[in-house]
Amino acid sequence: MSPYTELAAPVAHSLTEKNSEFLSFLLPVASRDEAMALINQYREQYRAANHVCWAYIIGNTRQPETQAFSDDGEPAGTAGKPMLHVLTEQELGNSLALVVRYFGGVKLGAGGLVRAYSAAVSQAAALAQTVQVEPQVQLKITLDFAFETRARQLISQHSGELLVTDYSQQVQLTISLPIAEVTEFGNQLQNISSGSALISELPAAAKA
Repeated sequence: MSPYTELAAPVAHSLTEKNSEFLSFLLPVASRDEAMALINQYREQYRAANHVCWAYIIGNTRQPETQAFSDDGEPAGTAGKPMLHVLTEQELGNSLALVVRYFGGVKLGAGGLVRAYSAAVSQAAALAQTVQVEPQVQLKITLDFAFETRARQLISQHSGELLVTDYSQQVQLTISLPIAEVTEFGNQLQNISSGSALISELPAAAKA
């Protein structure tokens, strides 16, 4: 998985289109459960609104872990899907977009709704701050005590994080490392340990 950007902080924006008010919110989220909890919260907060449409992406927008959207009563395909498209095009990973609509008495038609919901999220996205995420992998390293200090230095040099240290007949280090650093880190570790270090990737279920 390559590095990607994600939403760094909440954003709010307001758009008026033919007397209808579109309140848009972009919120950082880390899971589907978190996204759904926020959706329910905003539905409760804006009970008087005609529609509370939403879309979210968890993970990388190009390789999402999960994504979903809802038109919340608007004609199918006119709200949630265009909102999701904006999140993808703007590369706002780990984000939830909500648009609260107060109907102003003038129908916009399907095309007008698509443009309005897209614009509501696009204009909010233009205000958004993002951060770059470097995908990580967790590794377990087994090596002799004599190489521990140098191994710890390598972990730091390659932007890794030491998670767990176990001592038995040898040292076992569980680390988190940027995926882009794994190959070079492994090569250098084998060099300092004369090829005696064992490196294995932890399965997803075993990761912290």
